[in-house]
Amino acid sequence: MDSSAGVGDLEMQSIGSEEADGSWSSTSTGSSRLDSHEASSSLRFGSEELVAKPLGGTEEEIYVACNHVGCVTSKREGVFLTWKDVWVTVADGKRGCLPILQGLTGFAQPGEVLAIMGPSGCGKSTLLDSLAGRLNSNTKQTGEILVNGIKQTLAFGTSAYVTQDDTLMTTLTAREAVYYSAQLQLPDSMSRPEKKERAEMTIREMGLQNSMDTRIGGLSGGQKRRVSICIEILTRPKLLFLDEPTSGLDSAASFHVMSRITKLARQDGRTVVASIHQPSSEVFELFTNLCLLSNGLTVYFGPVSMAEEFFASKGFPCPSLRNPSDHYLRTINKDFDADIEKGSDGTTSTEEVINILVKSYNSSGTFQQVQQVLSKICQQKGGILEKKGSQASFITQCLVLTRRSFVNMYRDLGYYWLRLAIYTALCLSVGTLFYDVGFNFGSIQARGLMLMFVAAFLTFMAIGGFPSFVEDMKIFGRERLNGHYGVGAYVIGNTFSSIPYLLIISLVPGAIAYYLVQKNFQHFPYFALLLFACMMLVESLMMIVASVVPDFLMGIITGAGIQGVMMLGGGFFRLPDDLPKPFWRYPMFYISFHKYANQGFYKNEFEGLTFTNNQAGGSATISGDDILRNTWHVEMGYSKWIDLVILLGMVVLYRLMFWGIIKTVEKVKTVIKALGVVPPKHSKQIMENTSSEPSHEAKM
Repeated sequence: MDSSAGVGDLEMQSIGSEEADGSWSSTSTGSSRLDSHEASSSLRFGSEELVAKPLGGTEEEIYVACNHVGCVTSKREGVFLTWKDVWVTVADGKRGCLPILQGLTGFAQPGEVLAIMGPSGCGKSTLLDSLAGRLNSNTKQTGEILVNGIKQTLAFGTSAYVTQDDTLMTTLTAREAVYYSAQLQLPDSMSRPEKKERAEMTIREMGLQNSMDTRIGGLSGGQKRRVSICIEILTRPKLLFLDEPTSGLDSAASFHVMSRITKLARQDGRTVVASIHQPSSEVFELFTNLCLLSNGLTVYFGPVSMAEEFFASKGFPCPSLRNPSDHYLRTINKDFDADIEKGSDGTTSTEEVINILVKSYNSSGTFQQVQQVLSKICQQKGGILEKKGSQASFITQCLVLTRRSFVNMYRDLGYYWLRLAIYTALCLSVGTLFYDVGFNFGSIQARGLMLMFVAAFLTFMAIGGFPSFVEDMKIFGRERLNGHYGVGAYVIGNTFSSIPYLLIISLVPGAIAYYLVQKNFQHFPYFALLLFACMMLVESLMMIVASVVPDFLMGIITGAGIQGVMMLGGGFFRLPDDLPKPFWRYPMFYISFHKYANQGFYKNEFEGLTFTNNQAGGSATISGDDILRNTWHVEMGYSKWIDLVILLGMVVLYRLMFWGIIKTVEKVKTVIKALGVVPPKHSKQIMENTSSEPSHEAKM
């Protein structure tokens, strides 16, 4: 995107947002009603219009009429999303597989907004995840999902997805969160002022101008949802998925948010698919097409305004002055299994109503239209969707992520500041406990115990920041799937942003303990550097644990267990020469970072010192080198600086392992999903077997 174009786009949209304060709302409502009225008699594909013409009031005739009205170019350049006979099942213990989606068929076109509606648990979010390629690995998907008539993956920048859970950095303000995201996603050709203007304009469009400088943790649920939407529409994505974008919003806010999204879709030829829980009548009229689900079955798919006629023709008319969307949901919600009035025939159970509507839709002309649109879209083979993701350079991503992470760590008290306070208290305790140990024979053991406490227990407490890091990982997962940046940029940003805080934690508490114990700062620089390396190494280890065990409680237990085993094999509780050779000596002694930490601390502490010797028959003094060899069994063949270099090398290795695990998991998930998708022919066979054998669903 070139900068001049970006400025022009900003100016045009800025004017549009200013007009929104006056007559824009009524204009949008009017246009939406006009579009809704036009759609009431047809389903469109590009420049052609598939029209349903009533004959005799009951039967429908399908014919193709040429329509030269509309922005055909934007449609051709946009994204056509189709799905046919999609099934999603999940393992259900002894009962086999439980179907969540059952034979769904539909499409979404550029310039249109598709609403997916249905009662809670009907499969709205599952359908969105399935279309976006984000199903969990424990589910099995069958059927055919095509993008521009071609089977291709939708993830890592090819589409944007606003999830139902607002995963945001609560320490940032709304302005900062959107601006950082703009720097990560928008191209380097745009200047900083242009990116800032784009971010603030998007915030104003979502009605958050009065909350720009409020931290996200202090925003309401609806405001957080709007911040999430702001972040994803910054780059004007060609394909946008929204999972219940109006949840937590009042009716006025819902209307303005969806009006903006609808306007974005129509102006720029974007394809928008949104699951909606309970829209108001004004919001409902903004949608082009409606996909109504119940128990994973399609009750209706077609133009929004034709839905009311469809329900009425089957004996379930919408009462006057009632919101049509409320009527549809009430009619097909069997959670409470209330009897539904059906004309003068009395009442019908909800289960029967759903069966009537599903069968009626599958035999209707509207369903035939959908099939025709699908075939036409598949015939018009488009190009493969470009996985552009972020348009910012790798260096820009690293710098922005480092700055954002640094701010987050500074404001999150639990990340480092609480640890600093606890470390200071512990080191003060250690310093007073081993105060001025001196150089007598008993001080040898005292120094060793003090150093062991620092190397083992102070570094062990680095797991205290694990919950905050898990929250960062959730944000990374969302932004990574939407293509905001890569794994490498995240690892680099997290590493460099944590260095200043780890240095403070190493220097301040370490200085207190070191001075109180021996009142000599000659060897303190190495002591602080080694403590810093241990802190970074444990944090790197916990990053690996977080990538494998995302739950923070299980992660803390796992990380504590790993460090406990390393601590036992580090050569303190049992001296290196006394360790059992299987497992503990080889390989655990050399894998454990405590080996290099303990030996580095011991060499730094004892080399060059002389202690009084109380042992009978020995010399009056004993040198530090003799203590290292005979008392602590330290390997003296190399310098203490080699131990420090090894620890820093392990930090790099652990960070690379974290990067490799994330990349491997991404590829493995892709392979698993590819293996789990059954070709359309097989899925049709499943559908036939299921319809003929109801009990077969539990055996799939």
